[in-house]
Amino acid sequence: MIGKAIRLERIMNRNTGRTVVIPLDHGFSMGQIEGLGDMPKIIADISDGGANAIVLHKGMVKAGHRKHGRDIGLIVHLSASTSLNPDPNDKVMVCTVEEAIALGADAVSVHINLGAPHESRMIEEAGKVSRECTKWGMPLLIMIYPRGNGVDPQSPQAIGHCVRVAEELGADLIKTSYTGDPESFKKITSACSVPVLIAGGEKAADIESLETVREAITKGGCAGVALGRNSFQRENP
Repeated sequence: MIGKAIRLERIMNRNTGRTVVIPLDHGFSMGQIEGLGDMPKIIADISDGGANAIVLHKGMVKAGHRKHGRDIGLIVHLSASTSLNPDPNDKVMVCTVEEAIALGADAVSVHINLGAPHESRMIEEAGKVSRECTKWGMPLLIMIYPRGNGVDPQSPQAIGHCVRVAEELGADLIKTSYTGDPESFKKITSACSVPVLIAGGEKAADIESLETVREAITKGGCAGVALGRNSFQRENP
């Protein structure tokens, strides 16, 4: 669909097919954390640093709008939970595709945790979002991870299963965990027709995080990275 193609070029480099996405949705799940106090400033810093897109919840789109500076792609996150919930892996829908369109979004994202008690409902809701995205020509980023009792979050088999589920649901981009080595991740990306991004995870040393990203892209077939705390909690994002 031409609408999806046009919007995808606003959140990815059209020449390389790669992207750097900065999720800034952590405040919903974690509260008032370091680095997300002054939204216009952090978005300006991230934009100036060359990132392709940011991820925001609907209420923060207006709060973070700068009215100046370099443009940056906007992905509105539709699902959420908090760390105070007895089951923080249970994500619910808090926004719709039509709301995101009204906010000027270039894409929307949803979160699924495979292996969690409410996995079935999260999958069902993602399927409904995918249908709406097709209707409106809106790119869909599915953030999907193996999480739950007895689930190995770094298992290549489990991560590969996540990627396959997201692809079958109709994702245009997929964000998931890195397996830890490029060989096993390459097997996953080679079997997927959709660009796969790796999640940055908790804040790590500069060299460590950069080397992991470089390895995943050059050897693992990764199409880019989604760096949250490893970006906005830096002295110089």
